[in-house]
Amino acid sequence: MRTSPHVVSDVMTRAVVTVGRDTPFKDIVRLMERGRVGALPVLEGGGRVVGIVSEADLLLKEEFRDDLPDRITQLRRLADLAKAGALTAGEVMSSPAVTVHGATTSAEAARIMARRGLKRLPVVDDEGRLEGVVARSDLLKVFLRDDEDLTEEVRHEVVDRLFPLPADHIRVEVHEGVATLVGWVDRAELIPVAERLARSVEGIVDVRCTLTGATGATGGS
Repeated sequence: MRTSPHVVSDVMTRAVVTVGRDTPFKDIVRLMERGRVGALPVLEGGGRVVGIVSEADLLLKEEFRDDLPDRITQLRRLADLAKAGALTAGEVMSSPAVTVHGATTSAEAARIMARRGLKRLPVVDDEGRLEGVVARSDLLKVFLRDDEDLTEEVRHEVVDRLFPLPADHIRVEVHEGVATLVGWVDRAELIPVAERLARSVEGIVDVRCTLTGATGATGGS
């Protein structure tokens, strides 16, 4: 049973394809194709991450291949135009790269990806050296947790912590990631808290709380 938040180091990929600043454009494309990845960290001196090259960066060369954009577009997209003329990773990379540490929770990494529109993040140590890469698909692995494991965590981390033992009058079930809390409690004001805490358990898809308080109040889902 897991009693602490999942962190990036639990799910990240440790064997990572990387490039250096001087890696030629075509070699970057070849490495992406062979590794079946959409972005590569750019490293220098001691494995420090100095940038990242993505498919979007490389496609700028194709976007601006045929037509020179109008003056307004040129002024608005100077950085993209510079990347379109790039010959090496150092010239086409996005820098500084958005990175996370291994101790970053999966939830926080997911928020960073969503806010920045990113599909993957380099994972670095305190010196900025690469430790791995975490992708969106890695963060979804928490939803593969067994229902039995989730049931035990909800029972231990929510019910047993909020309500005095014995709590046999509260039934917890998880099916396909959906947690159901049924029963009665002495303190009705804790019902919304129980629902919120159950929803925060990593791997829970939804919560159906029908707990009834001493005053007759029930949960909201």
